[in-house]
Amino acid sequence: MLTTNYNPDVLSCLANLSNDEVFTPPTVVNQMLDTLPSELWSNPQVTFLDPVCKTGIFLREIAKRLMVGLKDKIPDVQERANHIFTKQLYGIAITEITSLLSRRSLYCSKKANSQYSICTEFNDEQGNIIYQRIKHTWKDGKCIYCSASQNEYDRGDEFETYAYQLIHINNPEKIFNMRFDVIIGNPPYQLEDGGGRESAAIPLYHLFVQQSKKLNPRYLTMIIPARWYSAGRGLDNFRNEMLHDNHICEIHDFPETKDCFPGLNIRGGVCYFLWNREYYGKCKVVNNLKKEQDVSIRPLLEGHNSIFIRYNKAVSIFHKVINYKEETFDNYVSSSKPFGMRSNFSAFKEKKTPMCNIKLYRFGTLGYVNEEQVLNNQHLITRFKVLVSKASPGGDEYPHSIVSQPIISEPNSVCTETYLVIKDVDTLEQSKNLVSYIKTRFFRFMMSLVKNNQNISKACYQFVPLQDFSESWTDEKLYKKYGLTEDEIAFIESMIRPME
Repeated sequence: MLTTNYNPDVLSCLANLSNDEVFTPPTVVNQMLDTLPSELWSNPQVTFLDPVCKTGIFLREIAKRLMVGLKDKIPDVQERANHIFTKQLYGIAITEITSLLSRRSLYCSKKANSQYSICTEFNDEQGNIIYQRIKHTWKDGKCIYCSASQNEYDRGDEFETYAYQLIHINNPEKIFNMRFDVIIGNPPYQLEDGGGRESAAIPLYHLFVQQSKKLNPRYLTMIIPARWYSAGRGLDNFRNEMLHDNHICEIHDFPETKDCFPGLNIRGGVCYFLWNREYYGKCKVVNNLKKEQDVSIRPLLEGHNSIFIRYNKAVSIFHKVINYKEETFDNYVSSSKPFGMRSNFSAFKEKKTPMCNIKLYRFGTLGYVNEEQVLNNQHLITRFKVLVSKASPGGDEYPHSIVSQPIISEPNSVCTETYLVIKDVDTLEQSKNLVSYIKTRFFRFMMSLVKNNQNISKACYQFVPLQDFSESWTDEKLYKKYGLTEDEIAFIESMIRPME
């Protein structure tokens, strides 16, 4: 039987360094390159920079396109390769080992000037893929450039500093002392600060985008986590900059990370964007979900909204709901730690006593505390309340649950910060009606327009309209109230799973 030899691309087989430093698959790299004008590949003057080289995949795929596009202008293969590698392609590696890997991918040798290099004109080992060990600049225990913790990253020469060159300099144009037409890459996403939780890590990717814009390229395209759309620690200014930047002409959105990076789960998904210095206008938004695409040309901001509505099919629903100008739940949902007790609060009694007779809802089991232990919102102790866990169930797979089962917290009860108080009401009947509303797909869909990570804050409820809780609620009543079409209803029900 005849067999066909299969030689996979080695760069599609590498394990990722971590969820923070992700290798980009060749297919995704080429999708990003396809957003650039095709005439770039036949222009011998165009320069490209990957400021965050890990495997060299971006520069390698660019080189392949230039080798084809410049064939008529530079017929000799070696002369063409030398021109491309020395005059058009540049990279900044994020670590010493990735500098070697990137040179191996691009020059076929970890040393750019070795006898094995396919470029014959370099005089040094680094070529145009440089790496320089950079140190953090400490002030009050934090790096002034990336906010890294001095306790965590003030380390010896035998360890990586993770002080990335592009974002640890005030004048990034001095790195190569030249201008670039195209900047492209997949930056490190975050830096652990010792807290051990993704939500506590320091985001970094926005710093690479901002620093790249300082270089004023013709085109900038990067693949980054999508949590900047509506949330994320330290990302408010970046989100505001991006959503008011009319030079962003394309956003390709992947709510499920596995559609872009197989085997990874980056909460909130990822996206890549194209920034065009010469463009000014609306953005082409491409939703990629379940191997299907939905494309729309629209503004990045809808009305006076301050976040990005990621789903094209959600925009019309959003407008129908906000046009009612109803009060929203973020005015009622508690902040974290609603009664002043952390999730690991342990000063409780397992059984009710005359002194400790206030029921405590906590993770896993109940407990009992006294009134003096309730530090915040004492006025809610005697009220009916509905609680929802501040951590969402499941992963990023669709359809979502969004929230866990709501709990009716009766008078003479409180909770730890495991839960948020959604709202207090007067009667048990109103509590049940509020629960019926939370369980609707509509309620949780309006939350999903904001929520894009595991933690749920009161901000996630900013688009959820308040209802009259003298009556119970169903999706059918809500769909009719807001005049949703069959297509809009179908979209909601494809995104949100039912809650029994």
